[in-house]
Amino acid sequence: MPPASPFVASYRIDSGGHGVELPPADAAPPGNGYVWLHLDRGDPGAREWLSRESGLSPLVVQALLADDPRPRSVPMDHGLLVVARGANLNPGANPEDMVALRIWVEERRIITVRRRRLQSIEDVRIALAAGTGPVTPGAFVAFVLECLVTRLSEVIGDLAEDVDALEESMLAGELRELRASIAAVRREAVSLRRYLVPQREAFNRLFIERLPWLTDDDRLRLREQADRAARSVEDLELLRERAVVVQEELLSRVSEQMNRKMYVLAMVSVVFLPLGFITGLLGVNVGGVPGGQNPHAFWMLSGALAALVGVEVWLFRRAGWF
Repeated sequence: MPPASPFVASYRIDSGGHGVELPPADAAPPGNGYVWLHLDRGDPGAREWLSRESGLSPLVVQALLADDPRPRSVPMDHGLLVVARGANLNPGANPEDMVALRIWVEERRIITVRRRRLQSIEDVRIALAAGTGPVTPGAFVAFVLECLVTRLSEVIGDLAEDVDALEESMLAGELRELRASIAAVRREAVSLRRYLVPQREAFNRLFIERLPWLTDDDRLRLREQADRAARSVEDLELLRERAVVVQEELLSRVSEQMNRKMYVLAMVSVVFLPLGFITGLLGVNVGGVPGGQNPHAFWMLSGALAALVGVEVWLFRRAGWF
C-alpha cells in the first residue's frame, strides 16, 4: 500500500499556466515551469516532510509552521516568505476570523501551508485545471493575493451594507437591538483591521523586492494588489468611523429620551407635591382638623385640590415649563 501523501495538493505547472497533479513521491522541480506544493499545517506528515525532506532551513520551516503569524513579506535564504490572511468563508465560520496562508517562493518551487481551507487556493486549482493558471512563481503569488483581496473586499462590502442598515434604522427611529448590532459591526471591523493593516505593509514591501525570478510584470501585478489592500484598509477605517457616528447618535437619542422621561416625572412630582403636603397635613391623627364634622368637606377639599392643580398648570405653562 503506497504511503499517504503529505500534500493537500501538488502540481507541476508549465509555462502555459496548465497544472498537472504530481504523484506523492514526485516533488522535484520540473525541467521548465515550477512546482507548487500545498500542505496542511495540522498534518503530522506535512510537518515531517517540511522538517526532513523539503530542504528548507529550520528558520524557514519554523516560520511556515508558526501558530498565529502576522502578515509579512521577508526575503530569507534563497527565497521569499509571504504570510497573508484571507477571510474565513468556511461554513459556519465568521469571515473576520481570518485564515493564515504561508507562502514560500523559490525560483522553481512554491510551498503553501494553511490550517483551514481557503477559497483562494481552490481558485488557483480551478485556474490550473483550465490552463489559465499563473505561469511564473511571481505571478502565482500575485494571483493568490488577488483572490485574497477580492474576497476581503466582498466581506468589507457586506460590512458596509450592515452599516447602511444601521443608519437607516437610526433615521427611522428603530432603536431596539441597535446597540448590539453596532457592537457586532465594530467588533468585526476591529478584527479585520488587526490583520489588514500589517498585510497592507507586507504587500507594499513585496513588490519592491529585487529577486531574480520576479519579473517586471509580476511587480506590476503585486503593486496593484498592494494598492487594493490599501484601499480596503481605508474603506474599513471609514466604516469604523461611520459605526462610531451611529453609536454616538444612538447614545444621544437614548439620552434625549431619558431626559424627556425624567422631565415628565419631575413635572408630575412638582404638581403633586403641594397636594401631598395638604392631604398629609389633613390626615394627621390629632384633634382640630377642619371639616371633620362637615359631610361636604371631602368634596370641598377635592374641588380645592383640583383648583390648585389648575393654577399650577397655568403657572408652569406661563413660565414655559410645559
